[in-house]
Amino acid sequence: GNYGGPTKNIIKASQVKDEYAQIINIEITTRKCIKCNFNTHLIRCPKCSEKTHRLFKCVKCGLETIDSSKKMCENCGSKLKCSKDTPLNITETVNKAVKQVNERTPKLIKGVKGMINEFKSPEPLAKGVLRAKYNIHTYKDATVRFEMINMPISHFKPREIGLSVEKAKELGYTKDKFGKPLTDIEQIVELFPQDIIIPKFAGDFIVTISNFVDDLLQKFYGLEPFYNCTTKEELVGELTIGLAPHTSAGVVSRIIGFTTARACFAHPFFHLAKRRNTDGDQDSIMLFMDALLNFSHDFLPTTKGGRMDTPLVLSVTLDPREIDDEAHEIECVDSYPLELYEGSWNMDSPYDYKIPVVADKLGTEHQYDGLGFSHNTDRFDNGPSTSSYITKESMVEKITCQIALQQKIKAVDNKDATERVINGHFMPDMIGNLRSHSKQQIRCTACNAKFRRVPLSGKCTKCKKDKLVLTIHEGSVKKYLKITKEIIEKHHLSNYLKQRVMLIDREIKSVFENDQVKQTNLSNFM
Repeated sequence: GNYGGPTKNIIKASQVKDEYAQIINIEITTRKCIKCNFNTHLIRCPKCSEKTHRLFKCVKCGLETIDSSKKMCENCGSKLKCSKDTPLNITETVNKAVKQVNERTPKLIKGVKGMINEFKSPEPLAKGVLRAKYNIHTYKDATVRFEMINMPISHFKPREIGLSVEKAKELGYTKDKFGKPLTDIEQIVELFPQDIIIPKFAGDFIVTISNFVDDLLQKFYGLEPFYNCTTKEELVGELTIGLAPHTSAGVVSRIIGFTTARACFAHPFFHLAKRRNTDGDQDSIMLFMDALLNFSHDFLPTTKGGRMDTPLVLSVTLDPREIDDEAHEIECVDSYPLELYEGSWNMDSPYDYKIPVVADKLGTEHQYDGLGFSHNTDRFDNGPSTSSYITKESMVEKITCQIALQQKIKAVDNKDATERVINGHFMPDMIGNLRSHSKQQIRCTACNAKFRRVPLSGKCTKCKKDKLVLTIHEGSVKKYLKITKEIIEKHHLSNYLKQRVMLIDREIKSVFENDQVKQTNLSNFM
């Protein structure tokens, strides 16, 4: 609700001075203990510690049942509901959670205004106390992710990723790409398909997650710690889960080393196993034990797309026959035959020259190896460590640099590419924000209450404070208008696009500019 203020701080909601205000009403799941007949929202009965069961109640006749397989009431055929508005002593709840994990009360635990999962099931607050201790934040499914851009790699030298020969052998890299025993960190070895090389600062972050998981195992579940990590080097050999946006299938992976680049280097098979050829190249990884302990279907929203971007299923073993066939076209050679280059002068079809590809090896014992490479390097990550899209701060700077690059590349039609950016990004942004501005709500910054229109009193009707603001401002509507007009003029883009922007400009001016009309009389028109 609004008890935690604009930041939705559970701690703030629990520290109110009025003792009666400590009891808040929230819609939360209903569960029942069969042994002692006690109703609660907790998984374990607070009286006898037995596991509770979901309690469904008919919205029409009030019939109760704990059979979760039934969706409709047996008595009247109406809908069954598993939640209700319940008074909750939030101060007592916070104190119990803090005591349960033997920690100090944190300053901030971010909650939500209202749960949108099917049964209104909350996560145990004690987990939130431990996350606050480590200052980590969760996704909607209660997992913690680290996002990185994808980079394909097929081979590496142990030296490049900080591995000793002994550690490399421990991970299974006993021979180099030529089949010789591994004895030197400068030997080139072929990457296993589910091994990943992550940024150094990602390693530091995952160490923090591992510390949280160990605390969770000890203080919440009463088990022994699992990771016991203090440095990122101790993460080598640990399992993670790779997950791409717009999918619901995670793939198990293993950390084997670190890079200075802000990217996840992994086998092409691994990247394609995650992505199913979806858009973009930004993926995420999560620590394996974090997902096992904290992920739950119960937390996922019932809204459209609520189950997306979550590891609903998990691939433990990667089968190259099941991934996108784009990977099957990867060529498995260290060099190309002279006939291919000679044929290029004659404009021969490339299909006239048979080059071994992954598809030729599928189903054989060598389907995971033998990719090959044509050019060696001193370091595979010896290049820009961070994408320019991240280092460039403003969108104006990003698009300016993009256009400058387009003009240098012969294969790019600069005019067409620029128009695509405007039509695909800038125009929808301006039109969408203008539409949203006309339908926007008014928000109170004190209590976060929202109104369709400004109250006649000019003050919030809930907290009575004069702190009402718009949610969408003029600047957000006009932010791309100037740069769009400049790009169109400078690069002589189509008249059609120019006229579209002109019409949007007029509409924006009609909304934000105050046209003061002077009083006139009929004689002015004679």
